[in-house]
Amino acid sequence: MATTPSQSTATVGTGRFTYTADDKWAKLPEGWSFVEVVGVGTDRQDRVFVFNRGEHPVIVLDRDGNFLRCWGEGLFARPHGLFVGPDDSVYCTDDQGHKVCQFSPEGKLLLQLGDGTASDTGVQDSDYRTISHGGPPFNLPTNLALAPDGAMYVSDGYGNARVHKFSPTGEHLLSWGEPGGAAGQFNLPHGIKVDGDGKVYVADRENSRIQIFSGGGEFLAEWTDVARPTELFIDPAGNVFVAELGYRAGMFPWMTPDPRRTGGRVSVFNSNGELQARWGGGDAPLAAGDFFAPHDVWADSRGDLYVGEVTQSAGGRQGLVPSDCPSLQKFARR
Repeated sequence: MATTPSQSTATVGTGRFTYTADDKWAKLPEGWSFVEVVGVGTDRQDRVFVFNRGEHPVIVLDRDGNFLRCWGEGLFARPHGLFVGPDDSVYCTDDQGHKVCQFSPEGKLLLQLGDGTASDTGVQDSDYRTISHGGPPFNLPTNLALAPDGAMYVSDGYGNARVHKFSPTGEHLLSWGEPGGAAGQFNLPHGIKVDGDGKVYVADRENSRIQIFSGGGEFLAEWTDVARPTELFIDPAGNVFVAELGYRAGMFPWMTPDPRRTGGRVSVFNSNGELQARWGGGDAPLAAGDFFAPHDVWADSRGDLYVGEVTQSAGGRQGLVPSDCPSLQKFARR
């Protein structure tokens, strides 16, 4: 078992995308733990919303990592994804609850997508390889993103192979996708974001690619220089930050970790898909600036990054990393 190094900061990245990594940034109340962080996002005041699998599912911190408040206890079957909207609404995706909920920043429920029951896709034991057909919303959904016009897109997910589009008021408008590896098909659509032009980017995890679509579901392009991408963030300049699980952690039972291939990392691409910066790789997964199992990435108004990791479900419970392995890092832009 690896041991935790004493150094908690490191310099990572290159050029305009150079950061100081800090894996001890978050300051939780005595005895509290994230367990692992599935989602992270910031509001207009750069308060940080941390969706986690501990006793307090939504923990809110200031930009210096100081605890502000928490909410969400008893509301989720299993937290999976988080998105903070331009009005500071917080969207939480509950995969095993088969729903996505919109909350006020204080935790008041405003809207729910899905009735909490799994749709019929033919899936068996949450094995995406057994999905026989795409189904309606939802079967183990993974994440939500908003378009500039307020439309909501949901990646769905572990038990489905589709993207669903909803109106700003929650009306289901359309869906696309089927299981497979061809253009427009998915093997675990895990993350999703929409750029300023309304193009939809989907982290197609087990196909190790990002697929790009029009707002109506027309396939436009794919990027393949990624390693099992879990989620992405698009900044106002169109730069795309990608959290990548890699090939050493978070494996399904039929998969074998491959230490010869990259582990968890973060990559930055421009709007044309050209690599701008990359760090991590999993060789020192407990060190600041490296990763074990990245699951989400978000940038605040100053360009600082936050990366959450599923340290326990991706291998910590099997002893690959200790239970106190950091699951949230801040990367202050230099």
